[in-house]
Amino acid sequence: MSVQSVLFGNDAHEVLRAAQAMANSVKWARSDGLVGAWTLLLGDCSAEPVLGADILEEIRAVVAAEAGELIYRVFGKNLGSAAGHNALAALSDADLILILNPDAIVAPDTVRALTRAVTGSVGIAEARQIPIEHPKDFEVNTGNTSWASTACALTPRAAFDTIGGFDSDTFFLYCDDVDYSWRLRLAGYRVVFEPSARVFHDKRLTQTGDWPPTSAEVYYSAEAALFIAHKYSHPEIVEKLIAQFQNEGTDAVLKAVAAFHTKSKSGSLPAPLDAGHLVGQFIGDKYAVHRF
Repeated sequence: MSVQSVLFGNDAHEVLRAAQAMANSVKWARSDGLVGAWTLLLGDCSAEPVLGADILEEIRAVVAAEAGELIYRVFGKNLGSAAGHNALAALSDADLILILNPDAIVAPDTVRALTRAVTGSVGIAEARQIPIEHPKDFEVNTGNTSWASTACALTPRAAFDTIGGFDSDTFFLYCDDVDYSWRLRLAGYRVVFEPSARVFHDKRLTQTGDWPPTSAEVYYSAEAALFIAHKYSHPEIVEKLIAQFQNEGTDAVLKAVAAFHTKSKSGSLPAPLDAGHLVGQFIGDKYAVHRF
């Protein structure tokens, strides 16, 4: 199994903390014979490397204590989520790929639960995020859900290779996991939510319970919304979003509209999929029915 995280300006001790939790969770899975050899792959997209020699040695020791290997790659530029994970996946031929946010701390039994969930036709299994649980609906008996968040998710190498990994030509930061999930489903795989696999996703809220996005987050989420609506054969949603963003008039969303038009004029938008709307769900500004 390979565990891969893409770094961008993260605190080094945060990365160490995530590695410690992951090594402990791998220990539990190894004790049940669910995981053999494993590698922690860290890809650094930061302007300056996040990890210095001392803390790298700490992480290496933590991983080695559970018979694992550490690979740290400094990319030298910001590849984004999709391209970063594709680049890391190319460094290993592991049968299972666990994709993890660098600010996510897995529970001791998370790896064990996810590996048990990835059976048969399951193409990706997603962990439950705490303290802010994602409200996507799922079938209680099967775990089937619309898409899987890659804050913490396990996917078989065979499934990853079958659909060609993440669409890094289209998605930079957001919706790469939505698109990955939907292409898996189009290829006949199941996408499941495994609530017994828990991960603490360290999102900090304000005193009023808000999670204010940065201008970059607003831009990339708006851009991704346009691209995924186009890719999954909803031109009417593209038109609606463009009108909405133009009416909103902020720099971030207008930049997203301009990026879409640039790709459209150059002929570099992705070829539309799912003309029959078999997998793509567009519920307001969500990509699944929400439970709450």
